[in-house]
Amino acid sequence: MPLYRLGEYSPVIHPDAYVHEDAILIGRVEVGAESTIWPTAVLRGDGAGIYVGERTSIQDGCIIHNTDVLPTRVGSRVTVGHNTHLEGCTVEDDCLIGSGSTLLPEAVVRRNSLVGANALIPGSMEVPSFAMALGVPAKIKPDSVSEGQFIENADAYVARGKYYREYQSRI
Repeated sequence: MPLYRLGEYSPVIHPDAYVHEDAILIGRVEVGAESTIWPTAVLRGDGAGIYVGERTSIQDGCIIHNTDVLPTRVGSRVTVGHNTHLEGCTVEDDCLIGSGSTLLPEAVVRRNSLVGANALIPGSMEVPSFAMALGVPAKIKPDSVSEGQFIENADAYVARGKYYREYQSRI
């Protein structure tokens, strides 16, 4: 897998995490236990850093960046769908971020929330816990998510990462 030092920072990956060999991690990036980083995901920590919690899935084609002053924080048991862009934002634990969505600097997604596919979360917007954010720009639909709704999703990606680590081989 392409890992790159940038200045004094190198990616730190928990030994139980799975990072696909076609993902790219640069600089100030931390990946927690049992998290999965899938093909063509790019995590470029050239500013305030990128922090991925435990049992989180960063799916194919995601772009995760930071700003010089705002880190990007993705909590534990989060699924970040394919081709999503996160930059200088915070996603708390137990969330689902739909494919193709964009979260801009200073956006915050509180725990146990859902961002719909292709949604745009503008800078400084906060998605409350247990809410859905849908559309461009996103509108909030409160009290739409139940406690623990996305745990099975997180568990499935942990299992998939373990399977890939054991059985994947280049031909």
